[in-house]
Amino acid sequence: MFLKNSIALLVLATSPINTALAVEFSSASQQATLLELYTSEGCSSCPAADHWLSQLKQDKHLWQQIVPVAFHVDYWNFLGWKDRFSQPGYSQRQRNYKQHGHLNVVYTPGFVKNGREWRGWFDKQPLHHNSNDVGILRASIDSKSKHVSFTPTTPVQGPLLLNVALLGFDLSSNIINGENRGKRLEHDFVVLEFRQYQQNENQQSYQWQLENDLLTTSTEASGIALWLTRPNDPTSIQATGGLLNVNDL
Repeated sequence: MFLKNSIALLVLATSPINTALAVEFSSASQQATLLELYTSEGCSSCPAADHWLSQLKQDKHLWQQIVPVAFHVDYWNFLGWKDRFSQPGYSQRQRNYKQHGHLNVVYTPGFVKNGREWRGWFDKQPLHHNSNDVGILRASIDSKSKHVSFTPTTPVQGPLLLNVALLGFDLSSNIINGENRGKRLEHDFVVLEFRQYQQNENQQSYQWQLENDLLTTSTEASGIALWLTRPNDPTSIQATGGLLNVNDL
């Protein structure tokens, strides 16, 4: 994870894109729910949560009212199976929630909903959506330009962080060691790359211009999630995202 001030430059990661047909993403004005799953291929309790998250692909509210992401942590790797999707930074992100007082214990599977621990999955509770009018987050991505903007409903005080996660779908692993030995695990909404960028300028309209080298380090990335937070508060302000069909770009 790294941070740049002012107009941010971003290298996203996937297959080369040769044409200039833009893919557009836009939130509604009402706040979307950012749902984070902290999971691991080394945890025997996690496949059920992974499966539940995958079912959100068919949710009619996907990308407009709910933006799911799955961070694979690395603190299970020492038990015989190294999760290929895990990153130390994702484990630290979960620990940061605990340090902020937004999470009681660091564990998997663990859900965080808009910056706060959410245990509704364990109790089979419905995932309620927000209705706060916060403003519109937009992104336009093509081979020549990657532009992100946020127009808040009311002026925002101070800088904002743009969070960008490249997502993998329909991914699978055959587990040969550890608690899930002998299982074939399937994953969606997997965070393959994660970056944060700060914008200090115009408090009525925030703008980020991203680098032109799109999706070059992970051929498995086929989706994107974008959300806004404050520098010292992990609570999501607004979120959007969608699929990146590189064959159509």
